[in-house]
Amino acid sequence: MSAEVQQGRSRRETFREAILNRRMLICLFTGFTSGLPLYVLIQLVPAWLRTEGVGLAEIGFFALIQFPYTWKFLWSPLMDRFTLPFLGHRRGWMLLTQLALFAFIATLGFIKPDLSIWTVAYISAAVAFFSASQDIVLDAYRRELLPDVELGLGNAIHVQAYRLSGLVPGTLALILADHLPWHTVFIIVAAFMLVGIVMTLSVSEAIAEPTPPRTIREAVIEPFREFLGRAGVQSALYVLAFLFLYKLGDSMATALQSPFFIDVGFTLTQIGTVAKFSSLTAAIVGGMVGGLVMVKLPINRALWLFGLVQIVSILGFAALSVIGPNLWMLGFAVAFEYLGVGLGTAALIAFIARSTHVAFAATQFALFTALAATPRTLASAVTGVIVEQTGWTNFFLLCTVLAVPGMLLLLKVAPWNEDAA
Repeated sequence: MSAEVQQGRSRRETFREAILNRRMLICLFTGFTSGLPLYVLIQLVPAWLRTEGVGLAEIGFFALIQFPYTWKFLWSPLMDRFTLPFLGHRRGWMLLTQLALFAFIATLGFIKPDLSIWTVAYISAAVAFFSASQDIVLDAYRRELLPDVELGLGNAIHVQAYRLSGLVPGTLALILADHLPWHTVFIIVAAFMLVGIVMTLSVSEAIAEPTPPRTIREAVIEPFREFLGRAGVQSALYVLAFLFLYKLGDSMATALQSPFFIDVGFTLTQIGTVAKFSSLTAAIVGGMVGGLVMVKLPINRALWLFGLVQIVSILGFAALSVIGPNLWMLGFAVAFEYLGVGLGTAALIAFIARSTHVAFAATQFALFTALAATPRTLASAVTGVIVEQTGWTNFFLLCTVLAVPGMLLLLKVAPWNEDAA
């Protein structure tokens, strides 16, 4: 047998082994349980508040409750340092955060926004805190679970399952809201956290004998020292700026999508069926295609190509704002936008995984993903005000312009003809 044939067979076997194993199944479940609480906050809660008569500016400022996603690296060293007295180093924290999310999501629907908007804000902030904390431990667990050769595909599967979870609060819940009281809808959505709880109870620790940091100081300082020492201060700052800016445009464009569809003139059922199904399908297809393409395509080039699709796709929302409540245009605009979202996210998560040292997985992953989530939290908080001042069409054109700086930073952090080993 020739060397070329043997090499080809080896590559096929490696590719097959990378897809058909238990680790990929675990990534599927970590993605679903990680994404569900976020989509409750960015899809279900805004739609609920809008139908209860809350203004766009107030809904936009509600994005500020997502600050835990931005600042989660502050307490991630504690989750690295301490082990709870049950289930192990990672699984104990996983179960604790998932039980808390189940309770707080179910509680939301019993509040009347027109009477207790601050109570809604407090409970939503608790959901954001425990969701961000769950992300810390799930990201660390996945980084410890996956060998380097499976990082790209495993994280792509995680991201697409993350998107898949949006079907529950963004589609099922909105359809049910036309027929059931809101408190029942929130209880049903909360019950889907059982997926994560069952997974946590079923899996084993990724590292049989973990060696957590010996002190809080070590848990806090060493991850940052390693990152700065590996890349250099200037290169590290370029990477951090890139993580913040790469998805700024599409994060803002999708921040108020449910109120946008309502204002255009679509019913909740139309939004739940056409818009949410199209977004989910396109994001999953985009992410999986991106993950599979990155088996052959270097991550740097994927960031360039997928980022361009991500920018152009925002213009579909601008066109929809002009055309009006046309279901075909709704399906096309949403599918195109979320195809770009799926591709861009797959490339970005692969870049983050490549930039993370396995010895400091929780804190470095928390820092990098927190920066990537900052536009969704901070910039999106003022989207309602921007829309009320400029209108939807000009808002989406602005989002397109704001997507450009992240692409320009690729010249520094991920040149087209270079790729990190």
